[in-house]
Amino acid sequence: MGSSRLTVEQIDLIADRFRALAEPARLHMLNALRAGEHTVSELVEATELGTANVSKHLQLLFAAGFVTRRKQGFYVYYSLAGKDVFQLCDIMCGRLAQEAEKRQKVMSSR
Repeated sequence: MGSSRLTVEQIDLIADRFRALAEPARLHMLNALRAGEHTVSELVEATELGTANVSKHLQLLFAAGFVTRRKQGFYVYYSLAGKDVFQLCDIMCGRLAQEAEKRQKVMSSR
């Protein structure tokens, strides 16, 4: 993408992906999937969310391309489509740390 301007269509697609990441429950699920693939039941246990809730969020994450799934027998296994989503998290964590540092300096100068 580089320094080129975004088209309206690109902006819409990017906004859709950010909306998918805006729900803390989905971030918890993605974080749980960092360790490897999980079934819905395992994600329910890891996130302490209900089965229907986990399934709903997984559908959205799958549609947005953040997770993949494979069926084996009676089970469906979900995994990360790529770990690059955590680059966004790392960027945001860096920004949050910078903001906290600035706030700390302001508070300590009082």
